[in-house]
Amino acid sequence: MKAIDHNKFAKEWISAWNSHNIDRILSHYANDIEITTPMIKLSLDIDCGSLKGIESVGDYWQKALLKMPNLNFELIEVTSGNNSIALYYKSVMNKKAIEVMFFNEAGKINKMIAHYT
Repeated sequence: MKAIDHNKFAKEWISAWNSHNIDRILSHYANDIEITTPMIKLSLDIDCGSLKGIESVGDYWQKALLKMPNLNFELIEVTSGNNSIALYYKSVMNKKAIEVMFFNEAGKINKMIAHYT
């Protein structure tokens, strides 16, 4: 397993999102990424709250970035687990979010679950 500095990772992840550069954002994720977030239902108006695969996730995030041109995340806290990290941050629409991310052997996120206030 690739060693990951969770604090450094969190700062880069937030910076990537705030750059709105989809390639930079996706560089943190494995090709087989699976995400689960209530924002999928809000953004895509579909019943499923999960997406699988880098192409599907990238398309979703690209559409979301277009809908929210002022997106700016603010990191509040970083917590670490076994091959995982949970980021607590100020998200869109004045929401606070906790994203739990699981890393594969290459140090890329292959599963993410998001929660919002």
